[in-house]
Amino acid sequence: MNFQPLRPIALWGNAVELGMLAIEAQAVMTMRVMGMSGLWSVTPGESRRMLSEKAHAVTKSATNATRASLRGDPPDKVLASAIKPFRQKTRANARRLGKRGMKVT
Repeated sequence: MNFQPLRPIALWGNAVELGMLAIEAQAVMTMRVMGMSGLWSVTPGESRRMLSEKAHAVTKSATNATRASLRGDPPDKVLASAIKPFRQKTRANARRLGKRGMKVT
């Protein structure tokens, strides 16, 4: 078995990525709920998009983590590969929804 030691800096990077994921996810959820209540400008298909993108991100995350594990990557790389699809979605959604802004009546 190929043992690779943990890399503390990489673990710190994963912690930062998870923190950003939490912040962006909360921002996206807030903007979407505000959109559903008519306060935030969202597209009509936002509710469908919200559901469909989750299945893709979960599948991609599991696939990435499995591949990294099978390659024998260290745990921090396995975690990083699992986080990546979620971060890509939350970052893109936060930017996209943030640009739309509050609904002006």
